[in-house]
Formats: sequence, structure tokens, C-alpha cells
Amino acid sequence: MSDKTAIARQFIQALPHSVMLGMEPQEMGGGVASISMPYSADLVGDPVTGVIHGGAVSALMDTCCGAAVMCHPENAGGTATIDLRIDYMRPATPGQTITARATCYHITRSVAFVRAVALDDDAENPVATATGAFTVEARK
Repeated sequence: MSDKTAIARQFIQALPHSVMLGMEPQEMGGGVASISMPYSADLVGDPVTGVIHGGAVSALMDTCCGAAVMCHPENAGGTATIDLRIDYMRPATPGQTITARATCYHITRSVAFVRAVALDDDAENPVATATGAFTVEARK
């Protein structure tokens, strides 16, 4: 595991919101990150349907995108969200884990560009997709 991957994993596991939401780093390295968030009744936004609140899905996707940037070989360090667009395609299925997968596909001197998808057990039918721009630390 590279130092960048280890730092990205440690960062996710130290973020209070990540811990509270139960985020678990999965795959990480080379500008790609995958983080899962198990279903929890504490995260339900609509008690009638049992669907997880969109804000929890948004936090998962933002964190995953940032992790993809952090572990990209051309990023010298940390990152912060500049812009993030999330398109919700459907409600996540109650009781199922949601997994976000993000890819940092382009980096300039100061900005990284990322795409992500959030899935539950129905991998052919995304819960949400995202595109974003994140800061990149200058190389020393």
C-alpha cells in the first residue's frame, strides 16, 4: 500500500462524519477510491419508506471523490471540494449497503476532476452519479 493510499484511508477513518455514517474504505489507489456505507436506521430520511437520507449519500460521494484525489499519483497531498454535482437517479433500497466508487480522471496544477457512482445491490441501476472538481496541493 502506498503512503498516499494509507493517508487517504487514515483521513477517512478520522473524519467525524465518516465515522458517524459508518463509512468503510474498500479499494483505494492510483486515483480510484471505493467506500461503502452500511444501511442504518439512524440514516433514514423517510421513516415510512426506510430510504436513507440523500445527505448521507451526498457525504459518502464527496468523501469518496476526495479520497480518489488524495491517492492520485500526481497529487502532492490533501484536497478540498471546489464543486460537486450529484444527480440522484433513484432511492437506495432500504436495508442495503451503498458503495461509492470514484475515479480522478484528470489533474491540472491546481484542480483535480472526478467522476463517481453510488450503487446498492442493483449494480446496473445507480442510486446516484457525481462529477466534481477538487483542489490539488502544489508539488514542492
